[in-house]
Formats: sequence, structure tokens, C-alpha cells
Amino acid sequence: QVQLVESGGGLVQAGGSLRLSCAASKIIFATAVMGWYRQAPGKQRELVATITGSDVTNYADSVKGRFTIFRDNSKSTVYLQMNSLQFEDTAVYYCNYYHWGVNYWGQGTQVTVSS
Repeated sequence: QVQLVESGGGLVQAGGSLRLSCAASKIIFATAVMGWYRQAPGKQRELVATITGSDVTNYADSVKGRFTIFRDNSKSTVYLQMNSLQFEDTAVYYCNYYHWGVNYWGQGTQVTVSS
């Protein structure tokens, strides 16, 4: 069974940084397309960033230049480095693995940015 376990969320002041981690198991990680999504209260879940097995990345316009997604295949882990955090980045962040039409999700990690 696919498992995605996030960590690294927390409370940070505006302008600060956080790094989220997502450890995956029971998948062929090296070729997996991995992503980070977020959901703020009262809003729909939205894409933050994705990374392919070839390290091709894609970002939401709202986070370009501030967030970086990267992976360590030796640890089956994908990361999201978040810099210059803004109040609007407050949300639950979810790790995602998409495979053959199925979305797999982690349990989510809360990121709260205080203004």
C-alpha cells in the first residue's frame, strides 16, 4: 500500500522559511511524479508544485521564485523549500503521488504564517 508521510510544517512569521518533507514507500520513487498541494480554510485544494522523475518542475504562479521542489531518490523523499512565506501561504500542505489515474495523498501538514 502506498504511503506518503509529510513532516516539517509549523508556525512561522511572514518572511520566514520552512522545509516540508514527504517520505514515500511502496512506490518506484525514482520515476514517480510527485507533487505538493495545499488547502486553505474554505478554499479548494490547489497545486503548489510538481516534479518528475527527470527533475522537471512546475510551480503555481503564486509561489514561483519563493518555493523550490526537489527530491532525493536515495531516500524516496520529496521536499518543498518555502522561502519568503506570506500570510496567504497558510494552509494544510499535502504530498501527492499520481499514478495510472489514481491520486495518492499524505495526511497533510499544517503551515501557519503569522503576519
